[in-house]
Amino acid sequence: MDAVSIDHVNIRIPSSRVDEAIEFYRDGLGFEPENLDAYRDGDRTIFSFRLSDRCLVHVRPVESFTPPDGNGFDHFAIVVDEPIDEVEQRLSDANIEIERVGNPLGATGRAPAVYVRDPFGYLIEIKTTVS
Repeated sequence: MDAVSIDHVNIRIPSSRVDEAIEFYRDGLGFEPENLDAYRDGDRTIFSFRLSDRCLVHVRPVESFTPPDGNGFDHFAIVVDEPIDEVEQRLSDANIEIERVGNPLGATGRAPAVYVRDPFGYLIEIKTTVS
């Protein structure tokens, strides 16, 4: 196989907290939802947030939700094309707490990153390509 990138990740959230997902991923991080109306109309069991033309976060609302406990899922990383100080400012403006900062090693090498936790317990690394 000659993989190019990760197409999507799929997370579960409580079905009663869809609006919190929209507030965090759209309003806080700036990712537009897709298929939200189809989900709300009962035509789809998931909706998504578009990260780029080649990457999505699928969101599957479920009645019986168990948050990540650190024994399996650890985090997913998003690469952005903006300086880390702009990322930090966007997060601050959206009242999203930064859990930690670093310069972690990833697929493209080391780069500045911040870690935030979504309302459902998923840890997200936001890593920049801009030094």
